[in-house]
Amino acid sequence: MLSIAFTGGGTGGHIYPGLAVAAALTELLPGCRMFWIGSAAGMDRLIVEGAGLVFFGVPSGKLRRYFSLKNLSDVVKIGAGFFAARRILKKEHPRLLFSKGGFVSVPPCAAASSLGIPVFTHESDYSPGLATRINARFAARIFTAYEDTAAFFPPRFRERTVSAGNPVRPGFRNADAAAGRAFLGIASEERVLLVLGGSQGAREVNELIRESLPKLTEYYTVVHQTGPNQDWERTGGSIPASARYRPYAYIREEMPQVLAAAELVLGRSGAGTVWEAATAGKPMVLIPLHGSGTRGDQVENAAFFEKAGAAVVIKGTGDRGATAAVLAAAVAALAEDTPMRNAMAAASARIGSRDGADLIARSLLAEIEP
Repeated sequence: MLSIAFTGGGTGGHIYPGLAVAAALTELLPGCRMFWIGSAAGMDRLIVEGAGLVFFGVPSGKLRRYFSLKNLSDVVKIGAGFFAARRILKKEHPRLLFSKGGFVSVPPCAAASSLGIPVFTHESDYSPGLATRINARFAARIFTAYEDTAAFFPPRFRERTVSAGNPVRPGFRNADAAAGRAFLGIASEERVLLVLGGSQGAREVNELIRESLPKLTEYYTVVHQTGPNQDWERTGGSIPASARYRPYAYIREEMPQVLAAAELVLGRSGAGTVWEAATAGKPMVLIPLHGSGTRGDQVENAAFFEKAGAAVVIKGTGDRGATAAVLAAAVAALAEDTPMRNAMAAASARIGSRDGADLIARSLLAEIEP
């Protein structure tokens, strides 16, 4: 039986796009067996198996650009991950390996290359992360979400780089707003502001919502995916639910419908958030993660969508984040300006109209069936 391997993980942004490619390949190759190599710890297994793929867990160590004593133990984990992934690949005999990045993807990509299995990788952010830069050395083709990303790679890699947009799960392309409202228990005339902090949540975003909520609810019913922020809850930052405020730790299968029901999306500018919102054609207010502890990828993503006219970006200074007053004013301005929201929605939809999952799946199919 023909089989295809996938790898990636650590966050939903390194898993869901890969699952979108798997879904598109399933349409093109019915009966093909697909499996995923991911981190033995964390959310990877739950998400992947929930999508119906076989999951193999391997040890994984984080790749850091700075000195840390944890680098020593993580080198051991990375080595163990390589040999574990190699054993899995030798046993399963996939025709190719598709990587969605994240630190867990490096050992499987290296292992596949050592076995002569073709490697294909995708970068969702505007500039490539360290894992993608390493995986590019093994890759027959490097897919990117943005045209400009190729310029970040050394010249010898650029001829293997193909801009394909970002793979988004098919449910986001045909979502039903009425179903989203039914899930939320919100009437058709209510305006919805959807707040997203990513699959892990974002304490800064949560705090900003807490401080600006009275102003936001003047215009919107606020649907807030808070993430599993136990520290935020322990310190009393959590907000009780009300008719105008609907908190959810995490929205899973219903997210496409909830997104379709939203008039405006507010959140971080991780690749998953911005591309899913663009696929739904939604205007965005973005609060990119910045300062120490980040390589600046969210700032770059946000700048692209702002330049395209699809987003308003709320920026902090240095390591200081955005303020609730600025955020509330930005949301209020958009809430009161329907022509501006419509123009932003149209710009967002133009970006999201490209079906990255289908483009990548067809490219992989050409490798399997030349």
